[in-house]
Amino acid sequence: MKKDFFKVANIKINSRLIVGTGKYKNLRETAEAIKASGADMVTVAVRRVNIQDKKKPLLMDFVSPKKYKYLPNTAGCYNSNEALRTLRLAREIGGWKLVKLEVLGDRKTLYPNMIETIKSTKILVREGFKVMVYCTDDPIQAKILEDNGASAIMPLASPIGSGLGIQNKLNISMIIKNTKLPVIVDAGIGTASDATIAMEMGCDGVLINSAIAQSKKPILMAESFKNAVISGRQSFLAVRMKKSIIGNPSSSFKNLI
Repeated sequence: MKKDFFKVANIKINSRLIVGTGKYKNLRETAEAIKASGADMVTVAVRRVNIQDKKKPLLMDFVSPKKYKYLPNTAGCYNSNEALRTLRLAREIGGWKLVKLEVLGDRKTLYPNMIETIKSTKILVREGFKVMVYCTDDPIQAKILEDNGASAIMPLASPIGSGLGIQNKLNISMIIKNTKLPVIVDAGIGTASDATIAMEMGCDGVLINSAIAQSKKPILMAESFKNAVISGRQSFLAVRMKKSIIGNPSSSFKNLI
């Protein structure tokens, strides 16, 4: 399992668990949770997390970009212009070209605005960005993103921060089957078993933030997600037994005494 990495835009990612850096009590807790998770990639909300003002605590002082792969994201953006401006700023600040695009439709559901998302993906790809895209669990929209140069598909499991887990396994399974890109479940995961299910389905990875940061014991929860993702991936590689509507005895009746 140590060699079981995956790639996004030819960038090697060793852990299939990607974690966020928001909603923790403080930056020290953020760092401890990330360490416990075993993740080597962390998402950073450029508009919300301090990565520039040296007069305030800097995320980089606690979570070193030399140790972790930073994935700038556009959390809080509601149109293409906001998202593009945010990621261009990230490139200027840190030289980051691998980014996570997130263009929200409204403040209640936090569902993606797919029209603005696809529009932004096209522009960012033309500008040389490698774009991991938060999207609906619609296989058709996912294919459009792939055809327009996305580097990874990141369908929601359920609304951001809801903790409801995977609500539409069929659609996510269809996305996995229909794309050559990495599929990373993003948003709505609530507990470790949700992550295991995602991995057993064949997802390449899982992105977690609220489920860790808003648990009562974030460090312990981060470790549980690390184990859950590894377990789910191992289960997927092992290939589960076939289901049956009738019982099948564990021991053979041959030579029964």
